Amino acid sequence: MQSYSVAAIRHAERLALEQGRALMPLAGAAAARHAAGRVPPGTHVLVLAGPGNNGGDALEAATRLRAQGFDVRVLLPAGPARLPADAARAYAGWLAAGGAVQATLAPGEIPGLVIDGLFGIGLNRPLDADWQALVDAVNGRRVPVPVLALDVPSGIDADTGAALGRPILARWTLSFIAQARGLARPGPGREAAGELLVDTLGVTMPAGSGETP
Repeated sequence: MQSYSVAAIRHAERLALEQGRALMPLAGAAAARHAAGRVPPGTHVLVLAGPGNNGGDALEAATRLRAQGFDVRVLLPAGPARLPADAARAYAGWLAAGGAVQATLAPGEIPGLVIDGLFGIGLNRPLDADWQALVDAVNGRRVPVPVLALDVPSGIDADTGAALGRPILARWTLSFIAQARGLARPGPGREAAGELLVDTLGVTMPAGSGETP
């Protein structure tokens, strides 16, 4: 499987958006499909939605899973004010579907699946104390909960695979468009990612822009 730099993935994403492709609903649908295929119907799913477009992908997935009968809770620690336009629309869609959000983990909440949509490929600095505390709380459950990370596990530099703090430990990582090269190299990124999955969302990466491990 080829892997790509964040810049190359962003370039392909921009080209697709300029061609009128609505990528966030496609990413949300892909995430929901992969999640639904890995847990029983009606499972309690906790969706972690961050302040960027990765959070929007997670919110789109939450709306679709709720429509399929899953018990979906959304954690939106930074609130909706900072969401970019597409993610704000995904948030509005979640509310319109009857969903609600919480700012902190509910005491004693034990979901059957966690979807990590906190940062994705956009993280380029260490997790601050509040985000690190959330990641540690997810990783440190007395009863381990499987995690589906979107793009890359939160706390990982997508280009280098370096840990920017203590990352989410995923059972599966679903990359959109293409796999970031930080997941292909030996190191913390590969170790945190679990099983690697890719959904291209119908976007073709430019020839010659990838790397083969």
